[in-house]
Amino acid sequence: MGTDNENERSEFSETRAGAAGTERSEDPDDASGETASETRHASREDEQTFPSVPESQTDDDEAVMFPETGSAAPRSREGTDHAREGAVQTGTDDADDSCSPNTCSCGEKTGDTSAQRVATDGAGVANVDEMGELGDLEFTEPAEGISQDVYDDAPDTRVGVPEGVDLDTPEYSIRAEMNDIETPDEKTWFMELDEAVIDEGRCIQCGTCVAACPSDSIGVGEDDLPKLVKMCTGCSLCWDFCPRGGMRYERQWKITGGDDNVKGAGDPITEFSAKVEDDWTDGAQDGGVVTGVLATLLEAGEIDGALIATESEEEAWKAESFLATTEEELIENAGTVYNQTLALGNLDLKQWEHKLPDKDWDDLSLALVGTPCEIEGIRALQDFEWDYQAQNEGIRAVDYTISLMCTKNFNYYSLMGEQLEEKRDISPDQIGKMDVLNGKMMVYDHDGTMIVEEDVENFHDAALKGCDECADFTGFCSDITVGSVGSSDEYSSVIIRTDQGMKAWELTEPKLDYHDLEDKSAVGKLQGWDKKKAFESLERPFDPDAPRFIDYTDHAENYGTALNPHDQGH
Repeated sequence: MGTDNENERSEFSETRAGAAGTERSEDPDDASGETASETRHASREDEQTFPSVPESQTDDDEAVMFPETGSAAPRSREGTDHAREGAVQTGTDDADDSCSPNTCSCGEKTGDTSAQRVATDGAGVANVDEMGELGDLEFTEPAEGISQDVYDDAPDTRVGVPEGVDLDTPEYSIRAEMNDIETPDEKTWFMELDEAVIDEGRCIQCGTCVAACPSDSIGVGEDDLPKLVKMCTGCSLCWDFCPRGGMRYERQWKITGGDDNVKGAGDPITEFSAKVEDDWTDGAQDGGVVTGVLATLLEAGEIDGALIATESEEEAWKAESFLATTEEELIENAGTVYNQTLALGNLDLKQWEHKLPDKDWDDLSLALVGTPCEIEGIRALQDFEWDYQAQNEGIRAVDYTISLMCTKNFNYYSLMGEQLEEKRDISPDQIGKMDVLNGKMMVYDHDGTMIVEEDVENFHDAALKGCDECADFTGFCSDITVGSVGSSDEYSSVIIRTDQGMKAWELTEPKLDYHDLEDKSAVGKLQGWDKKKAFESLERPFDPDAPRFIDYTDHAENYGTALNPHDQGH
Protein backbone atom coordinates (compact mmCIF):
# COMPACT_ATOMS: atom_id res chain seq x y z
CA MET A 1 0.00 0.00 0.00
CA GLY A 2 0.87 11.28 -0.71
CA THR A 3 0.60 18.07 -0.56
CA ASP A 4 2.56 21.12 -1.33
CA ASN A 5 1.80 24.67 -0.31
CA GLU A 6 2.25 27.26 -2.99
CA ASN A 7 4.45 30.22 -2.22
CA GLU A 8 2.62 33.47 -2.46
CA ARG A 9 4.22 36.21 -4.46
CA SER A 10 3.55 39.97 -4.56
CA GLU A 11 4.70 42.30 -7.28
CA PHE A 12 4.89 46.04 -7.11
CA SER A 13 3.20 47.48 -10.14
CA GLU A 14 4.68 50.96 -9.68
CA THR A 15 8.01 52.32 -8.37
CA ARG A 16 8.85 55.91 -7.49
CA ALA A 17 12.08 57.66 -8.37
CA GLY A 18 14.48 57.37 -5.47
CA ALA A 19 17.15 59.74 -6.79
CA ALA A 20 17.22 62.99 -8.69
CA GLY A 21 16.48 62.96 -12.39
CA THR A 22 15.12 59.40 -12.60
CA GLU A 23 11.58 60.34 -13.52
CA ARG A 24 10.77 61.39 -17.08
CA SER A 25 8.40 64.08 -18.28
CA GLU A 26 5.15 62.98 -19.85
CA ASP A 27 5.66 65.70 -22.53
CA PRO A 28 6.85 63.93 -25.72
CA ASP A 29 8.28 67.15 -27.12
CA ASP A 30 10.75 67.32 -24.26
CA ALA A 31 12.11 63.81 -24.64
CA SER A 32 15.86 63.36 -24.98
CA GLY A 33 18.58 61.15 -23.61
CA GLU A 34 20.01 63.75 -21.18
CA THR A 35 18.44 65.69 -18.35
CA ALA A 36 18.71 69.46 -18.10
CA SER A 37 20.34 69.23 -14.71
CA GLU A 38 23.10 67.02 -16.10
CA THR A 39 24.05 69.79 -18.53
CA ARG A 40 23.30 72.82 -16.40
CA HIS A 41 25.19 71.62 -13.33
CA ALA A 42 28.00 69.66 -14.98
CA SER A 43 30.62 72.10 -13.66
CA ARG A 44 29.14 72.37 -10.17
CA GLU A 45 30.37 69.02 -8.79
CA ASP A 46 31.76 70.64 -5.65
CA GLU A 47 28.56 72.42 -4.72
CA GLN A 48 26.70 71.13 -1.71
CA THR A 49 23.50 69.22 -2.58
CA PHE A 50 20.92 67.40 -0.55
CA PRO A 51 19.23 64.16 -1.52
CA SER A 52 15.62 64.50 -2.51
CA VAL A 53 12.62 62.44 -1.58
CA PRO A 54 9.50 61.74 -3.64
CA GLU A 55 7.17 64.63 -4.31
CA SER A 56 4.35 65.26 -1.89
CA GLN A 57 0.94 64.24 -3.18
CA THR A 58 -1.06 66.33 -0.75
CA ASP A 59 -1.26 69.99 0.21
CA ASP A 60 -1.61 69.16 3.87
CA ASP A 61 1.76 67.49 4.37
CA GLU A 62 3.86 69.31 6.89
CA ALA A 63 6.88 70.52 4.93
CA VAL A 64 10.29 69.63 6.23
CA MET A 65 12.60 72.63 5.89
CA PHE A 66 16.34 72.57 5.39
CA PRO A 67 18.53 75.05 7.30
CA GLU A 68 20.25 77.97 5.60
CA THR A 69 23.41 76.87 3.79
CA GLY A 70 25.31 80.12 4.21
CA SER A 71 27.44 81.01 1.24
CA ALA A 72 26.94 77.66 -0.45
CA ALA A 73 25.34 77.85 -3.83
CA PRO A 74 21.74 76.81 -4.17
CA ARG A 75 21.26 73.03 -4.45
CA SER A 76 20.18 71.32 -7.65
CA ARG A 77 16.45 71.28 -8.23
CA GLU A 78 16.42 67.86 -9.80
CA GLY A 79 13.61 65.78 -8.44
CA THR A 80 11.74 68.77 -6.87
CA ASP A 81 8.44 70.43 -7.78
CA HIS A 82 10.20 72.74 -10.14
CA ALA A 83 12.20 70.13 -11.97
CA ARG A 84 9.12 67.98 -12.59
CA GLU A 85 7.63 70.61 -14.91
CA GLY A 86 10.39 69.99 -17.45
CA ALA A 87 12.68 67.32 -16.12
CA VAL A 88 13.72 65.85 -19.45
CA GLN A 89 15.56 68.44 -21.57
CA THR A 90 17.36 68.71 -24.86
CA GLY A 91 20.76 69.39 -23.32
CA THR A 92 20.62 73.25 -23.64
CA ASP A 93 20.09 76.02 -21.11
CA ASP A 94 16.59 76.68 -22.42
CA ALA A 95 15.28 74.92 -19.36
CA ASP A 96 16.19 77.99 -17.28
CA ASP A 97 13.42 79.95 -19.03
CA SER A 98 10.86 77.89 -17.14
CA CYS A 99 11.96 79.49 -13.88
CA SER A 100 12.41 83.24 -13.30
CA PRO A 101 12.68 85.51 -10.29
CA ASN A 102 9.03 86.42 -10.81
CA THR A 103 7.73 82.85 -10.95
CA CYS A 104 10.28 80.90 -8.94
CA SER A 105 9.02 79.37 -5.74
CA CYS A 106 11.98 77.17 -5.04
CA GLY A 107 14.51 79.91 -4.28
CA GLU A 108 16.87 79.03 -7.05
CA LYS A 109 16.29 82.31 -8.98
CA THR A 110 15.61 84.46 -5.98
CA GLY A 111 18.37 83.08 -3.80
CA ASP A 112 15.80 82.54 -1.04
CA THR A 113 16.54 79.09 0.33
CA SER A 114 14.15 79.51 3.22
CA ALA A 115 11.30 78.54 0.89
CA GLN A 116 12.86 75.23 -0.02
CA ARG A 117 10.59 72.37 0.86
CA VAL A 118 11.24 68.70 1.04
CA ALA A 119 8.40 66.70 -0.40
CA THR A 120 7.03 63.70 1.43
CA ASP A 121 5.54 60.46 0.17
CA GLY A 122 1.94 61.51 0.58
CA ALA A 123 1.43 59.97 4.00
CA GLY A 124 3.61 62.49 5.82
CA VAL A 125 7.08 62.01 7.29
CA ALA A 126 6.09 61.89 10.91
CA ASN A 127 9.43 60.81 12.35
CA VAL A 128 11.82 63.23 10.53
CA ASP A 129 12.70 66.45 12.34
CA GLU A 130 13.48 69.86 10.85
CA MET A 131 17.15 68.97 10.55
CA GLY A 132 16.29 65.91 8.47
CA GLU A 133 17.20 63.54 11.30
CA LEU A 134 15.31 60.28 11.62
CA GLY A 135 13.59 60.06 14.97
CA ASP A 136 12.05 57.18 16.91
CA LEU A 137 9.89 54.89 14.81
CA GLU A 138 6.26 54.50 15.72
CA PHE A 139 4.47 51.20 15.19
CA THR A 140 0.81 50.40 15.09
CA GLU A 141 -0.27 48.30 18.04
CA PRO A 142 -1.15 44.80 16.80
CA ALA A 143 -4.83 43.94 16.92
CA GLU A 144 -5.93 40.96 19.00
CA GLY A 145 -8.39 38.31 17.90
CA ILE A 146 -8.98 39.79 14.44
CA SER A 147 -7.02 40.43 11.29
CA GLN A 148 -5.11 43.68 11.65
CA ASP A 149 -6.34 46.63 9.58
CA VAL A 150 -3.28 48.60 8.46
CA TYR A 151 -5.30 51.27 6.68
CA ASP A 152 -7.05 54.23 8.28
CA ASP A 153 -9.69 54.35 5.61
CA ALA A 154 -9.77 50.80 4.26
CA PRO A 155 -12.86 50.09 2.17
CA ASP A 156 -15.52 47.90 3.73
CA THR A 157 -16.01 45.85 0.59
CA ARG A 158 -13.71 44.41 -2.05
CA VAL A 159 -13.79 45.89 -5.50
CA GLY A 160 -13.69 44.12 -8.83
CA VAL A 161 -15.23 40.88 -7.55
CA PRO A 162 -16.92 38.90 -10.36
CA GLU A 163 -20.65 38.54 -10.02
CA GLY A 164 -21.67 35.51 -8.01
CA VAL A 165 -18.19 34.91 -6.52
CA ASP A 166 -17.85 34.84 -2.72
CA LEU A 167 -14.34 35.76 -1.61
CA ASP A 168 -14.96 35.60 2.12
CA THR A 169 -12.59 33.27 3.95
CA PRO A 170 -14.45 30.33 5.53
CA GLU A 171 -14.47 30.14 9.30
CA TYR A 172 -12.85 27.33 11.26
CA SER A 173 -16.28 25.77 11.63
CA ILE A 174 -15.83 24.51 8.07
CA ARG A 175 -13.73 21.67 9.53
CA ALA A 176 -16.62 20.50 11.62
CA GLU A 177 -18.91 20.72 8.62
CA MET A 178 -16.50 18.63 6.53
CA ASN A 179 -16.33 15.99 9.25
CA ASP A 180 -20.05 15.47 8.83
CA ILE A 181 -19.74 14.64 5.12
CA GLU A 182 -20.25 10.93 4.54
CA THR A 183 -17.65 9.05 2.48
CA PRO A 184 -19.09 7.60 -0.74
CA ASP A 185 -19.64 3.88 -0.36
CA GLU A 186 -17.74 3.05 -3.56
CA LYS A 187 -14.51 4.58 -2.21
CA THR A 188 -12.72 2.24 0.20
CA TRP A 189 -9.76 3.31 2.32
CA PHE A 190 -7.00 1.46 4.15
CA MET A 191 -8.91 2.30 7.32
CA GLU A 192 -11.70 -0.03 6.20
CA LEU A 193 -9.19 -2.84 5.60
CA ASP A 194 -7.66 -2.13 8.99
CA GLU A 195 -11.06 -2.16 10.67
CA ALA A 196 -12.45 -5.27 9.00
CA VAL A 197 -9.37 -7.49 8.65
CA ILE A 198 -6.23 -6.38 10.49
CA ASP A 199 -7.74 -5.15 13.77
CA GLU A 200 -10.08 -8.15 13.75
CA GLY A 201 -7.11 -10.54 13.72
CA ARG A 202 -8.08 -11.93 10.32
CA CYS A 203 -4.94 -10.82 8.45
CA ILE A 204 -3.03 -13.77 6.96
CA GLN A 205 0.14 -11.73 6.35
CA CYS A 206 0.32 -12.44 2.62
CA GLY A 207 1.44 -8.90 1.77
CA THR A 208 -1.00 -8.49 -1.14
CA CYS A 209 -2.25 -5.13 0.14
CA VAL A 210 1.34 -3.82 0.28
CA ALA A 211 1.95 -4.89 -3.33
CA ALA A 212 -1.38 -3.53 -4.58
CA CYS A 213 -1.04 0.02 -3.25
CA PRO A 214 -0.40 2.40 -6.20
CA SER A 215 0.94 5.14 -3.92
CA ASP A 216 3.28 2.97 -1.79
CA SER A 217 1.28 4.06 1.25
CA ILE A 218 1.27 0.66 2.98
CA GLY A 219 4.26 -0.82 4.76
CA VAL A 220 4.93 -3.47 7.38
CA GLY A 221 4.89 -2.68 11.08
CA GLU A 222 7.06 -4.12 13.84
CA ASP A 223 4.26 -6.60 14.57
CA ASP A 224 4.62 -7.99 11.01
CA LEU A 225 1.21 -6.59 10.05
CA PRO A 226 0.41 -4.10 7.28
CA LYS A 227 0.27 -0.48 8.37
CA LEU A 228 -0.24 2.90 6.75
CA VAL A 229 3.08 4.72 6.30
CA LYS A 230 1.79 7.76 4.40
CA MET A 231 -1.47 9.28 3.21
CA CYS A 232 -4.08 6.87 1.84
CA THR A 233 -5.66 7.96 -1.46
CA GLY A 234 -8.79 5.84 -1.10
CA CYS A 235 -8.14 3.92 -4.35
CA SER A 236 -9.69 0.74 -2.84
CA LEU A 237 -7.03 -1.62 -4.25
CA CYS A 238 -5.73 -2.82 -0.87
CA TRP A 239 -9.29 -3.85 -0.03
CA ASP A 240 -10.07 -5.35 -3.42
CA PHE A 241 -7.06 -7.67 -3.50
CA CYS A 242 -7.10 -8.82 0.13
CA PRO A 243 -8.00 -12.57 0.25
CA ARG A 244 -9.78 -11.94 3.56
CA GLY A 245 -11.34 -8.68 2.48
CA GLY A 246 -12.55 -7.73 -0.97
CA MET A 247 -11.21 -10.64 -3.05
CA ARG A 248 -13.49 -13.64 -3.43
CA TYR A 249 -10.63 -16.12 -3.58
CA GLU A 250 -12.76 -19.04 -4.87
CA ARG A 251 -13.64 -16.91 -7.91
CA GLN A 252 -9.91 -16.43 -8.51
CA TRP A 253 -9.50 -20.21 -8.60
CA LYS A 254 -11.97 -20.38 -11.49
CA ILE A 255 -10.46 -17.41 -13.34
CA THR A 256 -7.00 -18.99 -13.11
CA GLY A 257 -7.76 -22.67 -13.61
CA GLY A 258 -11.17 -22.97 -15.21
CA ASP A 259 -14.55 -24.34 -14.19
CA ASP A 260 -13.16 -27.62 -12.82
CA ASN A 261 -10.68 -25.90 -10.53
CA VAL A 262 -13.06 -25.70 -7.58
CA LYS A 263 -13.73 -29.40 -6.94
CA GLY A 264 -11.69 -31.78 -4.79
CA ALA A 265 -8.03 -30.89 -5.16
CA GLY A 266 -8.64 -28.85 -8.27
CA ASP A 267 -8.07 -29.90 -11.87
CA PRO A 268 -4.36 -30.79 -12.16
CA ILE A 269 -2.57 -31.99 -15.27
CA THR A 270 -0.74 -34.71 -13.37
CA GLU A 271 0.51 -35.74 -9.89
CA PHE A 272 3.64 -37.48 -8.64
CA SER A 273 5.53 -38.53 -5.56
CA ALA A 274 9.11 -37.39 -6.08
CA LYS A 275 12.42 -36.65 -4.43
CA VAL A 276 15.76 -35.20 -5.51
CA GLU A 277 18.64 -37.67 -5.48
CA ASP A 278 21.41 -35.60 -3.95
CA ASP A 279 23.29 -35.36 -0.65
CA TRP A 280 22.00 -31.88 0.16
CA THR A 281 18.40 -33.12 0.58
CA ASP A 282 19.12 -34.05 4.22
CA GLY A 283 18.33 -30.49 5.20
CA ALA A 284 15.33 -30.17 2.89
CA GLN A 285 11.66 -30.67 3.70
CA ASP A 286 10.71 -34.19 2.59
CA GLY A 287 12.07 -34.80 -0.94
CA GLY A 288 13.62 -31.40 -1.65
CA VAL A 289 11.52 -30.99 -4.81
CA VAL A 290 10.96 -27.24 -4.47
CA THR A 291 14.69 -26.56 -4.19
CA GLY A 292 15.40 -28.98 -7.06
CA VAL A 293 12.91 -27.29 -9.41
CA LEU A 294 14.17 -23.78 -8.60
CA ALA A 295 17.83 -24.78 -9.02
CA THR A 296 17.02 -26.29 -12.41
CA LEU A 297 15.18 -23.18 -13.57
CA LEU A 298 18.16 -21.03 -12.54
CA GLU A 299 20.62 -23.32 -14.30
CA ALA A 300 18.52 -23.32 -17.48
CA GLY A 301 18.31 -19.52 -17.47
CA GLU A 302 14.53 -19.63 -17.11
CA ILE A 303 14.61 -17.41 -14.04
CA ASP A 304 16.99 -14.82 -12.60
CA GLY A 305 16.03 -15.51 -9.01
CA ALA A 306 13.46 -17.07 -6.67
CA LEU A 307 11.67 -15.31 -3.83
CA ILE A 308 11.71 -17.81 -0.97
CA ALA A 309 11.80 -17.80 2.83
CA THR A 310 14.93 -17.70 4.93
CA GLU A 311 15.50 -17.87 8.67
CA SER A 312 16.13 -14.57 10.38
CA GLU A 313 19.65 -14.02 11.66
CA GLU A 314 18.31 -12.29 14.78
CA GLU A 315 15.42 -14.58 15.75
CA ALA A 316 15.57 -18.37 15.39
CA TRP A 317 12.86 -19.89 13.18
CA LYS A 318 11.45 -16.55 12.18
CA ALA A 319 10.82 -16.46 8.44
CA GLU A 320 11.87 -13.55 6.24
CA SER A 321 11.67 -13.03 2.49
CA PHE A 322 14.85 -13.75 0.57
CA LEU A 323 15.74 -13.61 -3.13
CA ALA A 324 17.96 -16.58 -3.98
CA THR A 325 19.98 -16.18 -7.16
CA THR A 326 22.31 -19.20 -6.89
CA GLU A 327 21.92 -22.92 -6.26
CA GLU A 328 24.00 -22.56 -3.11
CA GLU A 329 21.57 -20.00 -1.67
CA LEU A 330 18.65 -22.29 -2.49
CA ILE A 331 20.21 -25.30 -0.79
CA GLU A 332 21.19 -23.24 2.26
CA ASN A 333 17.56 -22.17 2.72
CA ALA A 334 15.90 -25.54 2.01
CA GLY A 335 13.15 -26.50 4.46
CA THR A 336 9.92 -25.02 5.80
CA VAL A 337 9.43 -22.23 8.32
CA TYR A 338 5.93 -22.07 9.79
CA ASN A 339 5.14 -18.39 9.69
CA GLN A 340 4.43 -15.90 6.94
CA THR A 341 6.93 -13.53 5.31
CA LEU A 342 4.46 -11.10 3.65
CA ALA A 343 6.12 -12.27 0.45
CA LEU A 344 4.14 -10.03 -1.89
CA GLY A 345 5.26 -7.03 0.12
CA ASN A 346 8.85 -7.82 -0.84
CA LEU A 347 8.60 -7.60 -4.62
CA ASP A 348 10.24 -4.16 -4.77
CA LEU A 349 13.21 -4.99 -6.99
CA LYS A 350 15.25 -2.12 -5.54
CA GLN A 351 15.49 -4.22 -2.40
CA TRP A 352 17.28 -6.93 -4.39
CA GLU A 353 19.04 -4.79 -6.99
CA HIS A 354 22.50 -5.78 -5.73
CA LYS A 355 21.71 -9.43 -6.48
CA LEU A 356 20.00 -9.11 -9.84
CA PRO A 357 21.74 -9.31 -13.24
CA ASP A 358 22.49 -6.15 -15.16
CA LYS A 359 19.46 -6.11 -17.42
CA ASP A 360 16.27 -4.13 -17.87
CA TRP A 361 13.86 -4.96 -15.06
CA ASP A 362 11.14 -5.58 -17.63
CA ASP A 363 13.24 -8.50 -18.90
CA LEU A 364 13.69 -10.14 -15.49
CA SER A 365 12.06 -13.47 -14.65
CA LEU A 366 11.37 -14.68 -11.11
CA ALA A 367 9.85 -17.66 -9.36
CA LEU A 368 7.71 -17.20 -6.24
CA VAL A 369 7.29 -19.81 -3.54
CA GLY A 370 4.44 -19.15 -1.14
CA THR A 371 1.31 -20.27 0.62
CA PRO A 372 -1.93 -20.69 -1.38
CA CYS A 373 -3.21 -17.24 -0.30
CA GLU A 374 -0.01 -15.58 -1.54
CA ILE A 375 -0.36 -17.29 -4.91
CA GLU A 376 -4.01 -16.18 -5.11
CA GLY A 377 -2.82 -12.64 -4.49
CA ILE A 378 -0.10 -12.58 -7.16
CA ARG A 379 -2.45 -14.11 -9.74
CA ALA A 380 -5.09 -11.44 -9.09
CA LEU A 381 -2.53 -8.62 -9.22
CA GLN A 382 -1.16 -9.89 -12.55
CA ASP A 383 -4.66 -9.96 -14.07
CA PHE A 384 -4.75 -6.16 -14.13
CA GLU A 385 -2.45 -3.72 -15.91
CA TRP A 386 -2.49 -1.17 -13.12
CA ASP A 387 0.74 0.46 -11.98
CA TYR A 388 1.68 -0.90 -8.57
CA GLN A 389 4.55 1.59 -8.19
CA ALA A 390 7.52 0.18 -6.26
CA GLN A 391 6.25 -3.41 -6.53
CA ASN A 392 5.19 -3.21 -10.18
CA GLU A 393 8.27 -4.65 -11.92
CA GLY A 394 8.51 -7.43 -9.36
CA ILE A 395 4.86 -8.42 -9.81
CA ARG A 396 5.28 -8.53 -13.60
CA ALA A 397 8.53 -10.50 -13.31
CA VAL A 398 6.97 -13.51 -11.54
CA ASP A 399 6.73 -16.22 -14.24
CA TYR A 400 6.65 -19.34 -12.05
CA THR A 401 4.62 -19.94 -8.89
CA ILE A 402 5.02 -22.85 -6.48
CA SER A 403 2.47 -23.29 -3.71
CA LEU A 404 3.13 -25.19 -0.48
CA MET A 405 0.25 -27.33 0.80
CA CYS A 406 -1.12 -25.48 3.82
CA THR A 407 -3.95 -25.95 6.28
CA LYS A 408 -2.92 -23.01 8.45
CA ASN A 409 0.00 -20.82 9.34
CA PHE A 410 1.13 -19.36 12.64
CA ASN A 411 2.00 -16.11 14.31
CA TYR A 412 5.71 -16.41 15.02
CA TYR A 413 5.63 -14.88 18.50
CA SER A 414 2.63 -16.95 19.58
CA LEU A 415 4.00 -20.25 18.27
CA MET A 416 7.68 -20.01 19.19
CA GLY A 417 7.31 -17.84 22.28
CA GLU A 418 4.07 -18.72 24.03
CA GLN A 419 3.38 -22.27 22.84
CA LEU A 420 6.83 -23.83 22.61
CA GLU A 421 9.11 -21.79 24.87
CA GLU A 422 6.74 -20.76 27.66
CA LYS A 423 4.34 -23.72 27.79
CA ARG A 424 6.69 -26.55 26.70
CA ASP A 425 10.09 -25.17 27.73
CA ILE A 426 11.53 -25.61 24.23
CA SER A 427 13.76 -22.78 23.06
CA PRO A 428 13.72 -21.93 19.34
CA ASP A 429 17.49 -22.49 19.33
CA GLN A 430 16.93 -26.16 20.19
CA ILE A 431 14.75 -26.82 17.12
CA GLY A 432 16.26 -28.44 14.04
CA LYS A 433 13.10 -29.16 12.05
CA MET A 434 9.32 -28.66 12.26
CA ASP A 435 6.50 -30.34 10.38
CA VAL A 436 2.71 -30.45 10.37
CA LEU A 437 1.59 -33.86 9.10
CA ASN A 438 -1.51 -36.00 9.55
CA GLY A 439 -3.01 -33.46 11.93
CA LYS A 440 0.08 -33.47 14.14
CA MET A 441 2.59 -30.79 15.06
CA MET A 442 6.01 -32.43 15.08
CA VAL A 443 9.17 -30.76 16.33
CA TYR A 444 12.69 -32.26 16.09
CA ASP A 445 15.98 -31.21 17.65
CA HIS A 446 19.22 -30.79 15.69
CA ASP A 447 20.01 -34.51 16.06
CA GLY A 448 16.71 -35.49 14.43
CA THR A 449 15.10 -36.60 17.70
CA MET A 450 11.38 -35.80 17.97
CA ILE A 451 10.76 -33.58 21.00
CA VAL A 452 7.11 -32.63 20.32
CA GLU A 453 4.33 -34.65 18.70
CA GLU A 454 0.90 -33.26 19.47
CA ASP A 455 -2.43 -32.68 17.80
CA VAL A 456 -2.08 -29.47 15.82
CA GLU A 457 -5.32 -28.27 17.43
CA ASN A 458 -3.34 -27.80 20.65
CA PHE A 459 -1.59 -24.94 18.87
CA HIS A 460 -4.79 -23.36 17.63
CA ASP A 461 -4.27 -20.19 19.67
CA ALA A 462 -1.01 -19.56 17.82
CA ALA A 463 -2.55 -20.00 14.36
CA LEU A 464 -3.54 -17.02 12.25
CA LYS A 465 -7.27 -16.57 12.72
CA GLY A 466 -7.78 -15.74 9.06
CA CYS A 467 -6.47 -19.18 8.04
CA ASP A 468 -9.71 -20.71 9.35
CA GLU A 469 -11.56 -19.10 6.41
CA CYS A 470 -9.26 -20.58 3.76
CA ALA A 471 -10.50 -23.52 1.65
CA ASP A 472 -7.38 -23.65 -0.53
CA PHE A 473 -5.24 -26.42 0.93
CA THR A 474 -3.51 -27.32 -2.34
CA GLY A 475 -2.95 -23.92 -3.95
CA PHE A 476 -5.43 -23.93 -6.83
CA CYS A 477 -3.86 -20.89 -8.51
CA SER A 478 -0.25 -22.10 -8.64
CA ASP A 479 1.77 -23.66 -11.46
CA ILE A 480 3.04 -26.41 -9.14
CA THR A 481 1.86 -27.56 -5.72
CA VAL A 482 4.26 -29.35 -3.38
CA GLY A 483 3.63 -30.93 0.03
CA SER A 484 4.00 -34.11 2.05
CA VAL A 485 0.40 -35.35 2.23
CA GLY A 486 -0.12 -38.44 0.05
CA SER A 487 3.55 -39.50 -0.10
CA SER A 488 5.83 -41.63 2.05
CA ASP A 489 8.71 -40.28 4.10
CA GLU A 490 11.50 -38.62 2.11
CA TYR A 491 9.17 -38.02 -0.83
CA SER A 492 7.15 -34.97 -1.74
CA SER A 493 3.69 -34.92 -3.31
CA VAL A 494 3.78 -32.87 -6.53
CA ILE A 495 0.75 -31.55 -8.42
CA ILE A 496 1.31 -29.97 -11.84
CA ARG A 497 -1.51 -27.50 -12.64
CA THR A 498 -0.46 -25.40 -15.66
CA ASP A 499 1.60 -25.58 -18.84
CA GLN A 500 4.19 -23.38 -17.14
CA GLY A 501 4.37 -25.90 -14.31
CA MET A 502 4.74 -28.72 -16.80
CA LYS A 503 7.65 -26.92 -18.44
CA ALA A 504 9.43 -26.64 -15.08
CA TRP A 505 8.72 -30.29 -14.36
CA GLU A 506 10.12 -31.50 -17.67
CA LEU A 507 13.34 -29.57 -17.08
CA THR A 508 13.70 -31.04 -13.58
CA GLU A 509 12.61 -34.63 -14.30
CA PRO A 510 16.10 -36.02 -15.07
CA LYS A 511 17.25 -35.08 -11.55
CA LEU A 512 14.31 -36.72 -9.77
CA ASP A 513 13.30 -40.11 -8.48
CA TYR A 514 9.52 -40.18 -8.89
CA HIS A 515 6.47 -42.41 -9.21
CA ASP A 516 2.67 -42.16 -9.15
CA LEU A 517 1.21 -40.33 -6.20
CA GLU A 518 1.04 -42.94 -3.46
CA ASP A 519 -2.19 -41.88 -1.74
CA LYS A 520 -4.23 -39.59 -3.93
CA SER A 521 -7.24 -39.95 -1.63
CA ALA A 522 -5.29 -38.48 1.30
CA VAL A 523 -4.89 -35.21 -0.57
CA GLY A 524 -8.57 -35.11 -1.50
CA LYS A 525 -9.69 -35.90 2.05
CA LEU A 526 -7.57 -33.17 3.59
CA GLN A 527 -8.75 -30.73 0.94
CA GLY A 528 -12.35 -31.64 1.80
CA TRP A 529 -11.68 -31.23 5.52
CA ASP A 530 -10.11 -27.84 4.88
CA LYS A 531 -13.14 -26.67 2.89
CA LYS A 532 -15.52 -27.84 5.60
CA LYS A 533 -13.62 -25.82 8.24
CA ALA A 534 -13.61 -22.80 5.94
CA PHE A 535 -17.35 -22.96 5.34
CA GLU A 536 -17.91 -22.98 9.09
CA SER A 537 -15.71 -19.90 9.57
CA LEU A 538 -16.72 -17.81 6.54
CA GLU A 539 -19.37 -15.24 7.36
CA ARG A 540 -20.01 -14.59 3.67
CA PRO A 541 -21.37 -16.97 1.02
CA PHE A 542 -18.84 -19.22 -0.77
CA ASP A 543 -19.63 -18.71 -4.45
CA PRO A 544 -17.09 -19.32 -7.28
CA ASP A 545 -19.51 -17.79 -9.81
CA ALA A 546 -20.02 -14.47 -8.00
CA PRO A 547 -17.99 -11.34 -8.88
CA ARG A 548 -14.32 -11.47 -7.92
CA PHE A 549 -14.43 -8.32 -5.77
CA ILE A 550 -16.70 -7.92 -2.76
CA ASP A 551 -17.94 -4.43 -1.92
CA TYR A 552 -17.03 -3.24 1.54
CA THR A 553 -20.69 -2.57 2.27
CA ASP A 554 -21.56 -6.20 1.47
CA HIS A 555 -18.68 -7.46 3.59
CA ALA A 556 -19.69 -5.20 6.47
CA GLU A 557 -23.24 -6.54 6.29
CA ASN A 558 -21.99 -10.14 6.53
CA TYR A 559 -19.33 -9.57 9.19
CA GLY A 560 -20.98 -6.79 11.19
CA THR A 561 -18.12 -4.38 10.48
CA ALA A 562 -18.65 -0.63 10.88
CA LEU A 563 -19.37 1.33 7.72
CA ASN A 564 -17.10 4.36 7.22
CA PRO A 565 -15.20 3.77 10.48
CA HIS A 566 -13.39 7.13 10.10
CA ASP A 567 -16.76 8.88 10.36
CA GLN A 568 -17.32 7.12 13.67
CA GLY A 569 -14.12 8.35 15.28
CA HIS A 570 -12.04 5.21 14.71
